[in-house]
Amino acid sequence: MSPLCFQNISAGGAFGGNRGLRPVPPEKGIFPLDHMHECDLEKKDYLNCLKSSGHQSEKCRLFSKKYLECRMEKNLMAKQDMSELGFGKVSEIDAPGEKPNERINN
Repeated sequence: MSPLCFQNISAGGAFGGNRGLRPVPPEKGIFPLDHMHECDLEKKDYLNCLKSSGHQSEKCRLFSKKYLECRMEKNLMAKQDMSELGFGKVSEIDAPGEKPNERINN
């Protein structure tokens, strides 16, 4: 091994951790895991909607929006305007018979 390899190992610790350094927030598009299960209900609603609609995501847009809003509220992803994430005004994405506060049980 070259001396450079040993420098990289020692700089990050024996198991690759950055000891003593503050963690850097994730870049856009990288979602931290929801270890505390803060958005489990929204995630389950979205996944149940996908399952019941034959995985047609356009029919589950409101559930997807609720899930992303939950993640932003709980600081599990960077806050940004929903229009930047492909969501327009509610009337533009409201599908007939789809209600964002309605739970789908399977």
